[in-house]
Amino acid sequence: MWEQSKAAKRRFGIGAFHNRYFVGHGIDVGGKPDPLGQYAGIFARMASCRTWDIEDGDAQLMKGVVDNQYDFLHASHCLEHMVDVNEALANWIRIVKPGRFLIITVPEEDLYEIGNWPSKFNHDHKWTFAIMKEKSWSEKSINVVDLLRRYVGLIEVEKVELIRDFFRDSWVREQIDQTRTPVAECCIEIILRKNGGK
Repeated sequence: MWEQSKAAKRRFGIGAFHNRYFVGHGIDVGGKPDPLGQYAGIFARMASCRTWDIEDGDAQLMKGVVDNQYDFLHASHCLEHMVDVNEALANWIRIVKPGRFLIITVPEEDLYEIGNWPSKFNHDHKWTFAIMKEKSWSEKSINVVDLLRRYVGLIEVEKVELIRDFFRDSWVREQIDQTRTPVAECCIEIILRKNGGK
C-alpha cells in the first residue's frame, strides 16, 4: 500500500532522483491511487508526471502514446500485473526518449509472496520476481537479470537493487503482508537508461 510514496520518501535523500531520473516530463504507469506526480514540487526538476491508469488504456500496449515522448517513465508495482511482461517492457522503453530513464519497482517474491503462489496478498499478480535465482518456488517467477538481457542494445542497466527497508524477518513465519505497514518496502528497484541519447 502506498508503495510509491514510501519509495519517494527514501528517494528524496538520493541525489540522482533529483538531478538525473525525475527530470523533465514523465509518465507514471499504473500510478493510481498514489501517483508520483503529487511530488513534482518535492523533486524540483520534475516538470510534470502524467498518471496513466486503467481508464487510459492497457499499460502493456500503451496504445496512443507516441515513441520517444517522455523524459522518464515510472512504474511502481505494475509490471507484475501484465499478461506479457516482455511486451509491456518493450512498449515502456519505446515511449521514453533516447538517453532518458525508466524507474520500475516490482515486488520481490521472497519478501512479498513469501512462498505462496498464487499470491496470497494480491490475487491479480501474474508473475513473481527475483533478481537472479537458479530455481524458484514460484512457477511464474521471472529473473530480472534474464528479463533485462533481452533488451541489450536498447537499454543500459543503471541499477538493480533489492529494497527491504523496515522488512522484519521475524514476521515471515506469520505470513504477514509487510507492505501494509506504513514503512516496509519489499521490492526490486530497476533503473534503466534508454540507449541513443547523449
